[in-house]
Amino acid sequence: MYTFSQETREALLKFRLGTSRAKTPQAKIYSIDIKTQEIKAAEEEIYTDMQELADALPETSPRFVLLSYPMTMSRYVQPSGGFSVPYVLLYYRPENCNPKQYMSYAGAVEEVREAAGVNRVIELDNAEDLETIETRLARKE
Repeated sequence: MYTFSQETREALLKFRLGTSRAKTPQAKIYSIDIKTQEIKAAEEEIYTDMQELADALPETSPRFVLLSYPMTMSRYVQPSGGFSVPYVLLYYRPENCNPKQYMSYAGAVEEVREAAGVNRVIELDNAEDLETIETRLARKE
């Protein structure tokens, strides 16, 4: 039902591989083109600051955000207390979005997850949820 151009597939792979050893958070926003049903980057910018990412998310439209977030794991989560770079899909779905858009994005979550190569999806109801993203990443939801 939803499509990814070859260019988008290559960009997804490049982003995943390029962020696996990142020292700072890396995030990229994706959207669905309603007319073509194509999933593509909403913009080319890669966000390294969670506040800037939150500011870039629309208040009334869902989005997908690919996030690579380097962090030191607590000894309770990982016995070695080692360094980890979780790579997740954030499914941003603001409470006041159009129901039709909400359903389109809900139907595409698994396709984006698979195409992006992520194992974990975290749902966000508002952009302010990004303030606690490190805590949510540390938990096994």
